[in-house]
Amino acid sequence: MTIDKKFLEKFVNVTSKAALASYNLVGKKDKIAADKAAVDSMRNELNNLDFKGRVVIGEGELDEAPMLYIGEKVGTGKGPEIDIAVDPLEGTNFAANNLPGALSVIAAAEKNNLFHAPETYMEKISCKVTEKGVIDLDYSVKKNIFNLSEYLNKKPKSITACVLDRPRHKNIIAELNNIGVNVKLISDGDVSGALLVTDDKYGVDIFLGTGGGPEGVLAAAALDTFNCNFQGRFLFITDKDKLRADKMGIKNLTKKYELNEIIKGDTIFCATGITSGDLVLGIKIRNNELITETLITHKSSGLKKIIKKVTNK
Repeated sequence: MTIDKKFLEKFVNVTSKAALASYNLVGKKDKIAADKAAVDSMRNELNNLDFKGRVVIGEGELDEAPMLYIGEKVGTGKGPEIDIAVDPLEGTNFAANNLPGALSVIAAAEKNNLFHAPETYMEKISCKVTEKGVIDLDYSVKKNIFNLSEYLNKKPKSITACVLDRPRHKNIIAELNNIGVNVKLISDGDVSGALLVTDDKYGVDIFLGTGGGPEGVLAAAALDTFNCNFQGRFLFITDKDKLRADKMGIKNLTKKYELNEIIKGDTIFCATGITSGDLVLGIKIRNNELITETLITHKSSGLKKIIKKVTNK
């Protein structure tokens, strides 16, 4: 089964409009308002689509509305059953402070084909390597880099690793520096960070570290189409985390998930730039027009490209 191609343009429209709604608040130092603008727009656009949509990855639970919450039904209720993962504003701080890399993101799959990720941290690793056993969450940083070095036929000093700049990654960063790897630190936005391995033009060979679980699933949807490798392991630290896992039916709290366990079947992924980053350009104003740039992937058709959309102001 595949997702109809007619949804490609519709989902691009959803993220583009959410990005434009948030763009009005870029640099205004109010990340909550910027996020709400994106959420409200995304919900409105999704509810106009002819599908039976269900949010399986959102921004919290029912009691935290007006976020697009986990379990929320969207769409007109007519048409195919589709599960969606949303991050209406990935990089709220970027948008609030007019920094690079703010995105509006959505991923879609047929019902029950997207992993229902709890809002906990996740250990992640991604790389454009299809061969099993080259990189693995269970390997040390050193082993992953040396394996990758051999696989790519590149010296470790020619490899670039992308890591979220957080105190929790101090040891990873120190080890990468000791090996002589080039380290690209990102301040936020680990959806885009994980996707920088998809194309040589980004100059990133491996992404690793701990970030958001929902963001891991979103990134995996695109990585699947790019034929990249991804592994994730949720970190259930608090009692609240463990309770949430139990509610979602996750019994093995230390399981390492492969890409094909996180994403199954056909997928669509869209990420529209709000402020320019490594992945896509942000919104540009030209005369009386607003120009958005969206990375879109569709697994069954092999589509993976960046498209521009022009909207009148």
